[in-house]
Amino acid sequence: MAKSGSVRDKPSSAGHVSGQSNKPLTHPAHALTYQELAAELAADALTGLSPAEAKRRLDEFGPNALNDAEGVQPLKIVIAQIANAMTMVLILAMAVSFGIGSYIEGGVVAAVILLNVVVGFFQEYSAEKTMDSLRSLSSPTACVVRSGEAIVVPSGEVVPGDLVEVKMGDTIPADFRLIEAKNFETDEALLTGESLPVRKTESSTFDSNTGPADRLNVAYSSSTCTKGRAKGIVFATAVFTEIGAIASALQKKDSKVRPVKRKPDGHAGPHRYLEAYTLTLGDAFGRFLGVNVGTPLQRKLSKLAMLLFGIAIVCAIIVLGANKFRTSQEVIIYAVATGLSMIPASLVVVLTITMAAGTKRMVERNVIVRNLKSLEALGAVTDICSDKTGTLTQGKMVARSAWIPGLGTYTVELNSKPFNPTEGDIRFDARMPDKIKFKTKSEKTEKDGAGFGDIVKPAALLANSKSRLQDFLIVASLANLATVYQKDGEWHSRGDPTEIAIQVFANRFDWNRLAFTSGENPEWTEVAEFPFDSDVKRMSVITRRNTTGENFAFTKGAVERVIAVCTRYCKTDAPEEESVEVEMTEEVREQIIRNMEVFAGLGLRVLALASRKIVADVQVTESMNRDLIEQDLTFRGLVGLYDPPRPESANAVRECHGAGISVHMLTGDHPETAKAIAIEVGILPKKMERVSADVARAIAMTASQFDALSDDEVDQLPVLPLVIARCAPSTKVRMIEALHRRGRFCAMTGDGVNDSPSLRRADVGIAMGSGSDVAKDTSDIVLTDDNFASIVAAIEEGRRIFDNIQKFVLHVLAENIAQAGILLIGLVFKDPNSLSIFPLAPVEIVWIIMITSGLPDMGLGFERAVPDIMRRPPQSLKTGIFTAEFLVDMVVYGLWITALCLTSFVLRVYAFGDGSLGEKCNDSYSASCDTVFRARATTFACLTWFALFLAWELVDTRRSFFRMQPGSEKYFTQWMADVWRNQFLFWAIVGGFVTLFPTLYIPVINHAVFKHTGISWEWGIVFVASFLFFAGVEAWKWGKRVFFRRVEAKRTGRQWEDMDVEERVFGDYLSLTSEVSAESQVGINGRD
Repeated sequence: MAKSGSVRDKPSSAGHVSGQSNKPLTHPAHALTYQELAAELAADALTGLSPAEAKRRLDEFGPNALNDAEGVQPLKIVIAQIANAMTMVLILAMAVSFGIGSYIEGGVVAAVILLNVVVGFFQEYSAEKTMDSLRSLSSPTACVVRSGEAIVVPSGEVVPGDLVEVKMGDTIPADFRLIEAKNFETDEALLTGESLPVRKTESSTFDSNTGPADRLNVAYSSSTCTKGRAKGIVFATAVFTEIGAIASALQKKDSKVRPVKRKPDGHAGPHRYLEAYTLTLGDAFGRFLGVNVGTPLQRKLSKLAMLLFGIAIVCAIIVLGANKFRTSQEVIIYAVATGLSMIPASLVVVLTITMAAGTKRMVERNVIVRNLKSLEALGAVTDICSDKTGTLTQGKMVARSAWIPGLGTYTVELNSKPFNPTEGDIRFDARMPDKIKFKTKSEKTEKDGAGFGDIVKPAALLANSKSRLQDFLIVASLANLATVYQKDGEWHSRGDPTEIAIQVFANRFDWNRLAFTSGENPEWTEVAEFPFDSDVKRMSVITRRNTTGENFAFTKGAVERVIAVCTRYCKTDAPEEESVEVEMTEEVREQIIRNMEVFAGLGLRVLALASRKIVADVQVTESMNRDLIEQDLTFRGLVGLYDPPRPESANAVRECHGAGISVHMLTGDHPETAKAIAIEVGILPKKMERVSADVARAIAMTASQFDALSDDEVDQLPVLPLVIARCAPSTKVRMIEALHRRGRFCAMTGDGVNDSPSLRRADVGIAMGSGSDVAKDTSDIVLTDDNFASIVAAIEEGRRIFDNIQKFVLHVLAENIAQAGILLIGLVFKDPNSLSIFPLAPVEIVWIIMITSGLPDMGLGFERAVPDIMRRPPQSLKTGIFTAEFLVDMVVYGLWITALCLTSFVLRVYAFGDGSLGEKCNDSYSASCDTVFRARATTFACLTWFALFLAWELVDTRRSFFRMQPGSEKYFTQWMADVWRNQFLFWAIVGGFVTLFPTLYIPVINHAVFKHTGISWEWGIVFVASFLFFAGVEAWKWGKRVFFRRVEAKRTGRQWEDMDVEERVFGDYLSLTSEVSAESQVGINGRD
C-alpha cells in the first residue's frame, strides 16, 4: 500500500468505533442499508465517485495505508557501508599502517575508506529508492468504478465512498458495505480467526453492537475473496478499518534469536541454551559477513570475498616468510599491500547497483520483479509454460461464429471495433459447420469472412426465426456477467473478455442484458449464480422471469462438459409454445463435437450454451449443490470466439527457440483450438506430417490424457507435451514436476487463485497484472501487460544482468590475480639489505582497486545485452557465473597482465637502468632509488591502463573489441561507436586515464604517497606493453571463437545456417525419411 503523509497529516484512529467510517456515521455501516450508507457518504452506487472527488477525498483522508512503511533509511545504509567485511579489512589495514608508523599509507587508506563509504552510500541509497518504488508498483490493486468506468488503482488510493468490485482471488482493499454479492465468500482468518470462508449477503442489516465476525454485509480490508464476486461502497480506509485495530500485531518482526529446543515437558538442559546462543551468534556473524542474507548470488559472492580474505592472509604470510619474518616497517607494509591486492572491495556494492538498475529496466519492459533472486533464475530458464488467452493472444475476444441446431451457422465479419455491436456484417448459412468448406487463413482477405452464406441483417434473422435464435440469445445474454453499453456515442464494456464477446454478439440482435435485468419493471431478475469452476468448466445463472414467476437455468461452458449434462436439443425451429425438443443421443453428441472441431480448427475458442426450466417446487439458493441445477439441460448451440494471437507472439516464441528455451502452451481451450493457435505462433511445427507417430501423440495432449499417465509413463514419453488442452490447475503442477524430473528449469504463468500451487512450485512464477492478488503474492515476477513477449524480454534482461555480473566479477578477480602475482613474484627483487622491493606500492594497489577500477566495474554492470544473448543455451545455476570459461579467462588475463607488468619493471630496472635497487626504496625517495621509483611508475601506469582496457575488452567476452557488432558494415570505426554507447563506462575509463597523471607528476604526492616518480621516455614501454596487452587478449578471444565453433560443429554435425527453420526448432521431433543420410540425421536431431 501507499505510504502515509507526514506525521501532522496522518489520520488518527483514537476514539474510533468499530464499524464506523473515517468520519462518524449516524450508525455503523453494517446497521445501515447500502442506500442509507451511500447517502451519508455522498456516494453513487451505480457510477461511483468522480475522479476529482476521489482525489479530494484522498487529500482529506490520506492514503489507504495501515502504517507508514519503513522506506529507505539513510542511517541504516551508512552503518551497512561501514559494518561490512570488506570495509573492516580496509580499516584493519589502516590500523596496521598507523600502528607501524606508516602514516601516509594509513591516511590514504582512511581517505579511500571514506570515499568508498560516501560513494557506496549514494549508490546504495539510489538502489534502495529504486527498489522502494518497485515495491509500490507490485502492491495490491483495487478495481473501482469512477464516473461509471471500472479502473484499476493501487489499493492506497481507495477512499471512503468508492464503489469497488472484487472477484475470486482478490484482496479486499478496504472495509466496504456490500450492495451486490454473488456467491461471495471471504477468508477472514487474519481478522476473526475463523478458519472457514464466510458467506456474505448484501440484503441484511445488523444491530450496531454486532461483532465483526457476524457482520455478514461487510467485507473487511486484507481479507481474501475465496469465491464469487461482489460490489460495495467503501466506508473505512487505513487505520479506520477493522484490520487497522490490530495493525501493531501485523507489524511484529520476526525474531532473530534462535529458539531453545525443549523436551515435551518444556524442560531444556544448559547445553540447549548454549546451542541456541551459539547459533544466534553465528547467524549474526553470518549476516555481518553477508553469507546468509541476500540472493543466492549475493551470498556466493560474499563467500568468495571470505575466501579471498583467507588467500590474502596466506599471501601476507608468504611475504613475511620471504623476508624471514622480520617485523620492520617495510616488510609489514609489503605484507599489507599484498593482502590488499586480493580484496575485491567494490564487489558487493556493484552487484547491488547492477541488480537495482536491472529491476528498473524491467519495469520499462512491463515486468515487475517481486523477488530479487528471480533475476538470477531468469537466465537459467529452459522451459516456459504459458497460458494462451491474453498472454499469447490479445485477450480481445470476438464472437466469430455460432451454430444453432435446427437453424444453421452464423458468421460475423471481422472489424476494427470489437465492442461495437453495430459494426461487421453477419453471414448466415442453413448448413451445419461440418458441411461447409471454410476458407483457409491464406485464402481469406481482411474484408473476407468465412466465405459462405449471405449477408443478412440481424432484424431479418430474428424475424425468420420462430424461437430457436431467441432461445440461444437469451442464454448468451443472461448466462453472462459482462456489461456492454453506449456512452457519448462510444461503445464500452466491462467484464471478462470471453463474456464481453458473447454479450456483444447478443447485442447485435438488440438483446442487451441490462435491458432485460434493469429498470423499474425488469423482465428478468437474477436469483443465483454458480461461477465458472475450473474443475467442471461450466458456469450457470438462475434467473426468474418476472412476468410468469418461473425460474430458468442458463449455462455455458466447455462443449464436452455442457453436452454431458444435456438430455435434449431442438431439431427444428418452431414457435416457443410448440415443444420440438427431442432426446439427446450419442450420435447427436458426436455431431456436436464434429461441428465444434470445425470451429476449433479455425482457431476459435468454442463454448456450448444450454438452458432448462426449473420446476416450481425446487427452492433455489446459491448454497445448493450446482449438480442439481446443471442437469437435464436443453442444448441451444455453439458459439466460436476468435482471440487473435498478439503480433509479437510468433517472434517471441521464435526467439525462445533460438535461446534454447522450449515453450509449452497450457490452456483450457479445446485441443483443436489450442493446436491451431500453437501452430500459428510457432509452438508446434507447421509440418506436422513430418512428426513421427509416437512424438505426435505426445506433442499435443489433453489434460485428461496427461493426468491419466503415471509419473513413470510421463517420464518415458519421447517428449513432454508442447500443448496441453483442457488444462486444469493440478495438470500445471504435474507438468512442473515432470520438467523437474528431466532436469529442466521452468517458468510458469498464472492468474487465478488455483494457479498458486503451480506458481509456487515453478522455478520462476509469473503472474499476470490482471490476475488475482493471491497469484501475484505467490509469484516472483508480475507482467503488467500480460504479454508473452514480456516474459521473453524478462529472460533477456535476466541474461543481460547475469552476463554483466559475470563481466565485472571477472574484471575484479583478474586484476586481483594480476596484483597479487606482481607482488608475490616481485619478492625476488631484493635490495642490499635482503629486503624485498615491491614493484607496486601499497597506495598504488589501493588506488587501482578503489579509484581506477571501481567506476568501470559499475559501467560493466550497465552494459547492454550482447547481440547473441538470445541465441545461446540457458546458463546453469549450479555453476552460476563461475563457469569453466570464466575461470580460465580469469587466470589467463590475470597472468598476462602480471607478465607484462613485471616485464616492464624488469626492462626499466635491468635493461634500460643500472640494475640497482637502491636502499630503503620502499620507504622514501633518494637518488639511489630513482631507477626503482621510475620502474614502479612504469609498472603502475601499465597496470592502470590494462585495468581500463580490460573493462572494454570484457564488454564481449568472445568477440573482438574491434568487431563487437557482427552485422555492422563499419569495419574500422565500429569500435568507436561501441565505446561511446555505454557513456558511463566511457567516462569512467576516461576518468581513470586522467587521474593517473596527477599521481605521477604532482610533487610530494608522487614521492611521499605513491612511492614513484614522474616518467618520460618510459611511456614508450607503456605503449608497447599496451599493444601487446591488446594483441594477447585478442589472440585469446580468437582462439576461443575457433574452439567453440569447432565444438558446436562437432556436436550438431552441420552448421546452424544450413538448417531450415523447422529443423532448427523442431529437429528433435521431425521424423526422418530414408533419403536422409546418417550424417544428416545427426544434424537434424541435434538442437542448437
